[in-house]
Amino acid sequence: MLLTGKLWEVLAYATLPVLYLLIRKHISRARLTLVLALATLIAAFGSSFQYGYNVAAINSPSVLMKEFYNETYYDRTSDYLSDFSLTLLWSLSVSMFPFGGFIGSLMVGFLVNKLGRKGTLLLNNVFSIVPAILMGSSQVAESFEMIILSRLLVGICAGLSSNVVPMYLGELAPKNLRGALGVVPQLFITVGILVAQIFGLRSVLATVEGWPVLLGVTGIPAALQLLLLPFFPESPRYLLVQKKDPVAARKALKRLRGWDAVDAEMEEIRQEDEAERAAGFISVVKLFHMRSLRWQVLSVIILMGGQQLSGVNAIYYYADEIYMSAGVDTNDVQYVTAATGTVNVVVTFLAVFVVELLGRRLLLLLGFSICFTACCVLTAALALQSTISWMPYLSIICVISYVIGHALGPSPIPALLITEVFLQSSRSSAFMVGGSVHWLSNFTVGLIFPFIQEGLGPYSFIIFAIICLLTTIYTFLVIPETKAKTFMEINQIFAKMNKVSEVHPEKEELKELPPSIVEQ
Repeated sequence: MLLTGKLWEVLAYATLPVLYLLIRKHISRARLTLVLALATLIAAFGSSFQYGYNVAAINSPSVLMKEFYNETYYDRTSDYLSDFSLTLLWSLSVSMFPFGGFIGSLMVGFLVNKLGRKGTLLLNNVFSIVPAILMGSSQVAESFEMIILSRLLVGICAGLSSNVVPMYLGELAPKNLRGALGVVPQLFITVGILVAQIFGLRSVLATVEGWPVLLGVTGIPAALQLLLLPFFPESPRYLLVQKKDPVAARKALKRLRGWDAVDAEMEEIRQEDEAERAAGFISVVKLFHMRSLRWQVLSVIILMGGQQLSGVNAIYYYADEIYMSAGVDTNDVQYVTAATGTVNVVVTFLAVFVVELLGRRLLLLLGFSICFTACCVLTAALALQSTISWMPYLSIICVISYVIGHALGPSPIPALLITEVFLQSSRSSAFMVGGSVHWLSNFTVGLIFPFIQEGLGPYSFIIFAIICLLTTIYTFLVIPETKAKTFMEINQIFAKMNKVSEVHPEKEELKELPPSIVEQ
């Protein structure tokens, strides 16, 4: 423990000056205004944090909650649940979250176009506050049905927030901060997971009296967002392109940038509006039929699928067993798991700054490559841990390496790229597609992984290694770098890949970009 403490101290002394210089460089170059910073924090804390929190909050008190299910049923019928019925009820409690996420993703397009990005986030708080009250009072009401319904509702909340927050922040940010702010939602997801792990310690809220409070805490960030977010601007792109309100758009841009000289940015948004006017609103069905969006749609599906099918949930599933096999005491595993969550937060925090230095493409390649290598080595380590004494320690290194790799690229970058590679008229539909793939893949892994694990054991990670490798190859061959480019410039790159003369073949305006936009 002393050595570990010294190691963290050395790392802190080595990394803090670097972080300071990175933050100072970004703030001074991009003029991160107070309004933009606070809007980012409130949107991410009020929405993305809840996603992460609800992913992990139900894990720690699972035994206590199953006892509550059984006792409640006994009080009603004077009989206990069968093992199958209890397992089914618990599976429903867990799986309702990703199912709700899928439903929330399907609602994105309609809501963001009808209510705006900020308006959708404000409405979304209903899907957090109501279930928080229900879960917090479920023990008193003696109703496990309230928990199952609440898991569906917080899933809808997560499905909406996981798509709308990156869209909102991507449209608020200037191009040289878009990557950094685009990673912030993933940072708050990891913070939410870590906070749930800490609150879920048996010495904190994972108790008979405490678990309803643990589940109900998710309503606090939503209440804060509901109070504070109305004071911050709506997306200027939404106001100009979809609401046709240039006065409100200019006012929002001035508040966000902290200066009055926003003509160049207004012109870029107008150019995007003109380019897309012929195409009109692009529905999900139309999205799949447009040649000019072919590679963008395929890239979103592969990156979102690769993100969830790469084994991140399986790694966490195996982590406790790996730690115990390395000699960690059963009672101490919860603390080691929280430490792993801390690593996840720290690396994602670093990604906020390095994404604008190294670029999106390199982080994806680096992240998926690390995950591929970790899965391969972990497979060998798990297969040999009973014959070679030091293999369990190699397994721990693989778990931590995988967490670092996934936090660098596969976790934060795909949602950011959806914002960047689609223009305003197709962005909401693209998020519906990406969100649906994300949540269906999440649901699929949760459903079939126990069977894969039972059939293949440690060799199940070979499947995840192959998915990581294939996603790495696709990224290397297809995904362009989008760092420091306007939305128009990025879409012209894809226009060439799609072999069309411009973003929308129906329109001729984009054959040449105005010099004012190219020089931004």
